[in-house]
Amino acid sequence: MSTFTKSGFRISVAAGGLFALALCATPPLAAQESGSLSLHAAHTSVSVEKITVTAPRAGDLDYKLGAGDKLRITVYGEEDLSGEFQVDGTGYVRLPLIGDLAAAGLSAHQIEMRVESALDDGYLTHARVAVEVMVYRPFSIIGEVNKPGEYPYVSNMTVMNAIALAGGYTQKAMASTMYVRHEGEIDEHPVAADRPIRIFPGDVVRVPETTFWVTADILSPVTAVLSPITSLAYVLKP
Repeated sequence: MSTFTKSGFRISVAAGGLFALALCATPPLAAQESGSLSLHAAHTSVSVEKITVTAPRAGDLDYKLGAGDKLRITVYGEEDLSGEFQVDGTGYVRLPLIGDLAAAGLSAHQIEMRVESALDDGYLTHARVAVEVMVYRPFSIIGEVNKPGEYPYVSNMTVMNAIALAGGYTQKAMASTMYVRHEGEIDEHPVAADRPIRIFPGDVVRVPETTFWVTADILSPVTAVLSPITSLAYVLKP
């Protein structure tokens, strides 16, 4: 085993070699921490995705128009025929040259094809049309919120967004469960308030009272009637 001396220190070359090998075999601390952070980040990303990603309601990928929707209709090369048009209360949209066109229950793509067909019938040759929904018809929120009523719909809106827009809960509200009735349906569906449940144009969101307040409201008239009788009985008590 060879050795040498420098500045009064005696160093073993063999021992130094073993020490160097040990250093190479052991990953740096920063690399270990980086690897741990990467694994942790990957795990966190998967967890968040599972929580936030929800499947769209049937028909959401092919939105059906209804009264109150505002459309931008572009007829390429024909500015006079293009513009913004609203679906009226009867489900029709009034267009230049064409007149009233039934829109309720159709998708934007179906409207495009109908407008192209109508314009090609004696007005234009090979009309090209694009239809975009600019403003969706409103939704409603009722029940135990501070400002119940009708509100403009915003894309990807959730139940909690709707509640916030309506000023939040009243003191009587059941904050754990809401009820949603989709447009065209008769029954409402219970949904958990802590889930990212989406609502859609034309939906009605209802925030119910707690059981305590329901019972209190039922008993309130009875209490109002009995209160004077109880007071009179107390006064007349011998």
